[in-house]
Amino acid sequence: MSRAVVTPLRRPERSTPARQPARPRKTVALGNATAPESLAARLFLLAYDPARGRLTARPKLGKVLRAAVLVDLQLSGILDDDSGRARVMSGPAPADPVAAGVLDELRGVGPRRWRHWIDRRGGVTVRQVRDELARAHLIKVEPHRVLGIIPADRITLRHPLVRRDVLRTAQDTLRPSRLVSRVDLRDASVVVLAATADLRTVVTKDQRTRHKDRLAQLAVRVGPVVPALKKSLQQSQYSAAG
Repeated sequence: MSRAVVTPLRRPERSTPARQPARPRKTVALGNATAPESLAARLFLLAYDPARGRLTARPKLGKVLRAAVLVDLQLSGILDDDSGRARVMSGPAPADPVAAGVLDELRGVGPRRWRHWIDRRGGVTVRQVRDELARAHLIKVEPHRVLGIIPADRITLRHPLVRRDVLRTAQDTLRPSRLVSRVDLRDASVVVLAATADLRTVVTKDQRTRHKDRLAQLAVRVGPVVPALKKSLQQSQYSAAG
């Protein structure tokens, strides 16, 4: 009698889902757009609030941009501090037309205290920096009317990533792991001037508190324009309150 051969039941194999190919990372090209060299232009971009879609700190922006131009001229060796006064030194004219215009002002008048130059022609400087950024296609300026009556300019960013890169570079100077003596002076100037003017689109209130000592150390490196800007802004605040 032949035995029946019993074949054991095979468990069905678990089907493993096919691995999906990894999605390529999305990259955004900046094209030919690059961050401006001018400190004033960088601060103008950083004063723009992308969340609100408008330029902030307008009442004090003129003083901040004037201070930025003075720091630019000082770092390039064209200006020097002479007992609290800005003295023009020999050297090539700056390529930036806004800085060249401010330098002409200094040459025409002679040495004056830093604050004297911060308090002059702030509105003109803001418009000049704005126009240079528009010519560089980094911002778009469109005329419009507030409430249909008051003429104004609507400003929008053409390359938000450029502003983001400038902001990242500026805020990177606050990292405790970076020696204050090794921080690039131009980057330090941006963050110190912004903190002095309380531009919270650059340095928040919390950051100013946490990095108070570091900001003070960076301000010493930047030079005499910083305390002059602080006094100028304080005087404007007192005048407005009085």
